[in-house]
Amino acid sequence: MTALASLYEGIASCHGCALSQHRTRVVPGEGPENAEVLFIGEAPGWHEDQQGRPFVGAAGAFLDELLSSIDLKRNEVYIANVIKCRPPGNRDPLPVEIQACRRWLDRQIEIICPRVIVTLGRFSLARYFPGESIGRVHGKERREGSIIYYPMYHPAAALHRGSLRNVIEEDMLRIPQILTRTEKVSAVQQEEPQQLSMW
Repeated sequence: MTALASLYEGIASCHGCALSQHRTRVVPGEGPENAEVLFIGEAPGWHEDQQGRPFVGAAGAFLDELLSSIDLKRNEVYIANVIKCRPPGNRDPLPVEIQACRRWLDRQIEIICPRVIVTLGRFSLARYFPGESIGRVHGKERREGSIIYYPMYHPAAALHRGSLRNVIEEDMLRIPQILTRTEKVSAVQQEEPQQLSMW
């Protein structure tokens, strides 16, 4: 059993908060264990709760379009949410629910070890950019250690505010450049020990 499959079993049996009492299916996330890019959304909606998969409604269709615009397929990236069960009525996740699910997302990140984490929406933004406004920091990357964090509007935002669609599309188009930069940094980091050993 892979590390992610084992993790999914743990998530499926989780009763760490009241959301577990109302879910149809838990939505752990999906994608390859070695994905370079990890997208983190907010919470499952109705469609996700029915299918047990993230981003399968209208926002998911837009995310697929966005991925296609940078020559990526869904099965080449990892997609998850801050919380793994649908809040009743699609309400915002509560702080206690986010905290209860935090260990699952922490472990996913640890297993996948992505080069870029893309936050989609304000709840995943708050995890890495506390106190920041998404309107101010979207499309502006920040590096911490070996990971680049890149905030974007949630794809659903474009469904409610058509004016955001172009903004989201433009932010997505920057991701290939970010990946190229992480490749260069990784190459330099790998070379440095060799250069030091020559002296």
